Amino acid sequence: MDAIFSSFVQLLLALWQFGIALIALVVPWTPLLAWVAFWLYAVNWVKLTRVLLQGGLIAVIFLGLVATLVWGVAAPPEEGVHRLLGLTVGNFTGKFVYVTALIVIMMLCGSVQLAGLCGSWASFPEPALEPEHGHDHHSGDHGHGEPHLTIHAH
Repeated sequence: MDAIFSSFVQLLLALWQFGIALIALVVPWTPLLAWVAFWLYAVNWVKLTRVLLQGGLIAVIFLGLVATLVWGVAAPPEEGVHRLLGLTVGNFTGKFVYVTALIVIMMLCGSVQLAGLCGSWASFPEPALEPEHGHDHHSGDHGHGEPHLTIHAH
């Protein structure tokens, strides 16, 4: 019985060490995972695509350029250069690559959602519209002899 208890304790310690190693692996990637989760599940890409095609894409590009400039000035790399995929690039070029990668990831999340691969996790039902019947909705009396109560559920 002592050997079973000892093996159980060793199993728990191994699981604990595995959990710590897994957390240490995931924590540095948490901001990127949050970025993907936001653009994949919190944004209605049907509506956003309309906005982007009506000129919003220009705003995204300008915001990316401004983010590159601000980030490059506010947080230059310690060595003065970035090392990306075996290449040595300058501060602003490296920041531009990072910001462009984030925008590309954002757009890929949109295409995944628009392709329907998120299923019901990213469904955005349209709110039901109240029928118009030509009455003043602000007065409370609709001419039917009783006051009208409207409850909006959000």
